[in-house]
Amino acid sequence: MKNKAKIMLAISLAIVAFLIGKAFILDETVKLYLIIFFFVGLGLAMLRLFVNGMMKKMKGKHIGVKLLFFTALLSFGIPFQNWFRTDILLAMSRDYLMPCIIMTVASVIMMTVIYGVIYERKRVPYLEQK
Repeated sequence: MKNKAKIMLAISLAIVAFLIGKAFILDETVKLYLIIFFFVGLGLAMLRLFVNGMMKKMKGKHIGVKLLFFTALLSFGIPFQNWFRTDILLAMSRDYLMPCIIMTVASVIMMTVIYGVIYERKRVPYLEQK
């Protein structure tokens, strides 16, 4: 694992542990939301990695296939994003909003780094066998 990845993983793990630990130790009401937004961040990271992987596979494809992919992606993504922003984020208490956003960003970074490490470990032995 590269030093940059180690630093990013350590910082994101520290943020997640601090926020959840503080919420449980001080018995704050935001603790359930923090856990939910942690998993939302993990899901967003996996979605981002999936879309990036699919975009790499689009090279050399017909323009109609690319347009169909992005049309399907946007037809699901935009309504979901609008619902999440208006019904979830804007309906939350302002006291909960910042810790939840920080938790989401930290978990996205954490999952991205972990996926990168797993991918490199799986890929390197495969390449060395040839």
